[in-house]
Amino acid sequence: MHYLFEKQDSLNNSIECFIFDASKGIFPVRPHWHYFAELIFMLRGSAEMTSDDRTYLVREGDLMIFHPSSVHSIFSTDGSCPLYAVFKFDLLKFPSIVSYAPSSADIFRYARSNNMQIHFDRTVAELIKCRDIFNDCINEINNYQYGVDVMLRSQIYRLIFGIIRQWINAGLNIDECPISANDNYGIENITEYIDSRLEENIRVSDIAEKCHLSYSGFAAKFHEQYGMSCKEYIERMRIFKAEEYLLFTSHDLTFISQQTGFSDCSHFIRSFKKYRGITPKQFRLQKKHSK
Repeated sequence: MHYLFEKQDSLNNSIECFIFDASKGIFPVRPHWHYFAELIFMLRGSAEMTSDDRTYLVREGDLMIFHPSSVHSIFSTDGSCPLYAVFKFDLLKFPSIVSYAPSSADIFRYARSNNMQIHFDRTVAELIKCRDIFNDCINEINNYQYGVDVMLRSQIYRLIFGIIRQWINAGLNIDECPISANDNYGIENITEYIDSRLEENIRVSDIAEKCHLSYSGFAAKFHEQYGMSCKEYIERMRIFKAEEYLLFTSHDLTFISQQTGFSDCSHFIRSFKKYRGITPKQFRLQKKHSK
């Protein structure tokens, strides 16, 4: 099944939100799978969507869920070109925010094992407020203002738990949901561990140990999954974190370098220029002038 694998740009887009116009994009969408969850809200027309060998007719106003690692495809029903909104995101980055509930990833995994509904018609989609949620997220992506990540995550949480409530109403017993250990990491979710420790002096050898792999085995698997070395991933993620400080705060470069895990301000400036082609100060000035 590896040849059907679609790599996600989890580095640049841990949350993808966009409108897909089949008349302008590559369509039909051939069978493929990825580690992200994918939610589709049909805006216009209809499409035949397949997930793990089951086929669904998704009409305007319907919501469709593709579980992580499910093989799925999208085809036209009548030769027309549907228009639909798409969310792709890593469920592991949406942990439970209450003590009594399993994580979103655990619940989705449990729902899949219990063959819970993944296609919701217009009536249920309206109850979940799908149109409003998708519209709000797309506007956030387009406007990209202060707190964009928090706003996106809040809306996706809203959608996730709207879906979970529907499953509970249909008989899913959350109390019996198996809970994954917090330190159970593999190549597909190790970035969750890395992202939460960017300000620390994290070592690749320690990360490999978390995945129960040798250094060389981990390095090879990480590069295959993410298209770069783990060390480069860490540095790039620190740059993204620094960009948020530069865009949305007035903190100086020394403070930002400390908060993003660089050894010192000079290291931060060199790394930033390496990946962005300009210094952090120039980046901040350009963005301010472009507003």
